[in-house]
Amino acid sequence: MSKTRVLIIFGTRPEAIKMAPLLKEFQKYPEHFETFVCATGQHRQMLDQVLSIFDIKPDFDMNIMLPNQDLYDIFTKVLLKIRDVYKTVKPDLVFVQGDTSTSTASALAAFFEKIPVAHIEAGLRTNNRYSPWPEEINRQIIARLVTYHFAPTNWAKENLFKENINENQIIVTGNTVIDALRMILKRINESNELSNSIIDQITDNGYDIRRLSDNRRLILITGHRRENFGSGFENICKAIKASAENFPGFDFLYPVHYNPNVRESVYRILGKSINKNIFLIDPLDYLPFIYLMQKCYILLSDSGGIQEEASDLGKPVLVMRNVTERPEALQAGTTELVGTDKDKIISSISRLILDKNHYVNMTKKQNPYGDGKASVRIVKYFLDKE
Repeated sequence: MSKTRVLIIFGTRPEAIKMAPLLKEFQKYPEHFETFVCATGQHRQMLDQVLSIFDIKPDFDMNIMLPNQDLYDIFTKVLLKIRDVYKTVKPDLVFVQGDTSTSTASALAAFFEKIPVAHIEAGLRTNNRYSPWPEEINRQIIARLVTYHFAPTNWAKENLFKENINENQIIVTGNTVIDALRMILKRINESNELSNSIIDQITDNGYDIRRLSDNRRLILITGHRRENFGSGFENICKAIKASAENFPGFDFLYPVHYNPNVRESVYRILGKSINKNIFLIDPLDYLPFIYLMQKCYILLSDSGGIQEEASDLGKPVLVMRNVTERPEALQAGTTELVGTDKDKIISSISRLILDKNHYVNMTKKQNPYGDGKASVRIVKYFLDKE
């Protein structure tokens, strides 16, 4: 019996996190699958962190990252360079994840080569072509190109079904981000040495997590979305500043994304703040960030993956976006959509702090994104096809 040649492609930190458990699951069956990894390097520094954590050594590394590159640069570089990878590997099956330029260009190139593509995290939609931008259109393009649609939820499956995707090509698995999260939490919680090392990393980066107590809690913040550049980040920062003044017993910790469009607003508005409970630090590696998610009281974020991870951790998330392609968490009650409205952000933070019943209600909801076995289901699907 010949082995199936599987090529897993990713370029950003979130893609790598969500592909890592799938790669590890495929590697359990060397008699059935010959597995290859291609990293495009769309996010160079942040990607390398995850490769190290999950002990992934790419067979191919395009290393496309350059300062100030735009979407044209990323897409065309991946499209051209992945051609040589396909011709070298001759894969029977290509895996892409999510909604990045790496995934879109790789799926298009695979179509040119008539290679079947499997899409992890298929079916997410806002149906607003500019929000999130360019991810929403990337998802819709990918859906027209792939053969296997691995949807994280039934809602995602229904989105694909409405777009006339063959129902037999849609498989609901849960989200592989929960697989990755639980793998990492197990590693952290079983090793005091690792936990202490993570605490030291966070401290070295500018925040002493040991200061937290029952009387001092943490509000963890992330923000990087393109559609929030400009006035959106202005409003977010003003809301953080006002909330820090309103609640001096809470630390507001913001690992600030390296994008200059983000850092300009954040440091101009918050960098000179007299508030002693606002902490601006550089972006964190995956392990320290997961550790902080475990320890925080509330999350403010415009990230997609955090909405999924926080739901599994039982942490309320205020989603600083006007629309979300993850409404399952909204429906479950684990997240709240606050957009970039300054007053809405302030009032929602206040309610979570002051209304204990409301806080507990958001933390006790069931995670809609799966049980940590999505990767097992995906690999089993292909084992059963043999």
